[in-house]
Amino acid sequence: MTSFEKPDVLVLGGGGILGEAWMSSLLAALSEETGFDARECVGFVGTSAGSIVAAALAAGIDPRSRVGDLPEQPPAPDEAVAAEVPAPTPLARALTNGGSVLGPIAAVGLPYTEVGGALLRKSLLGRVTPGRRSLAELGEAVVRWGASWDGRLRIAAVDMESGRRVMFGEDDAPETSVADAVEASCAIPGFFRPVSIGGRSYVDGGVWSGTNMDRAPVEPGMRVLCLNPTASLTPTRAEPWGAMGLMSRSLAAIEGHVLERRGVKVQIVAPDAAATKAMAGRLMDETLRDATVTAGLAQGRALAA
Repeated sequence: MTSFEKPDVLVLGGGGILGEAWMSSLLAALSEETGFDARECVGFVGTSAGSIVAAALAAGIDPRSRVGDLPEQPPAPDEAVAAEVPAPTPLARALTNGGSVLGPIAAVGLPYTEVGGALLRKSLLGRVTPGRRSLAELGEAVVRWGASWDGRLRIAAVDMESGRRVMFGEDDAPETSVADAVEASCAIPGFFRPVSIGGRSYVDGGVWSGTNMDRAPVEPGMRVLCLNPTASLTPTRAEPWGAMGLMSRSLAAIEGHVLERRGVKVQIVAPDAAATKAMAGRLMDETLRDATVTAGLAQGRALAA
């Protein structure tokens, strides 16, 4: 295991209720063991569940205080599988199968794939029936935290109409509240209702990438710590969605390489064997949250050691 080095920038990936619990508990353990205060980072990139953790840190909330009080997302309806996403759709299948194809191109230089990637996502998102569940309760929690755009926070989402990735918090991004940006970043296509911002509809930033690490606000010599919960997923006959784990790990490695070529030191941490077992591939199953927190705390302590 690579030893922990205090990062300048935190990249917090998607991963549903359990991914959020794992990231918060791991950061809490690092704080206890090393004195690392994640709230003092100079930059945060949040995708989906990671946008919740990033917004909380930017608002000055100690992850140790959140391990036992994580904001709830609406539970999955009874007729849906208890996973991070609903039943497989053309979008998910294409993104999963396309990971190995896009990888070599992205390795050359991710900025050059933005146009093609947007066209692909626009086409695939057009085939997905929009979700109906609201994330308003989550947005209200973010408002209560008092999170604001202080120059450090970036939140990833995808414009449904264009398929384009948008990093809310960047200078050229549409103006909106942090709460609305978090809702947009968490709006899983076909499950949660798209979020309207400036007359455009936005969905989960994980549609573009599980971490969106390549858009981290960095300079040469900086350190980046990326927490990637979806890397815990593994494919089985009963859970074909586990193939997303391979794509997540591959894209994170590619994006990390892009930053390293810019003189940035990157450390990527995925759930270890105990955390993966605790999460059981069911990232939206709240009944597994306590076990995930326990595993996340243990992994954070081991990483610190």
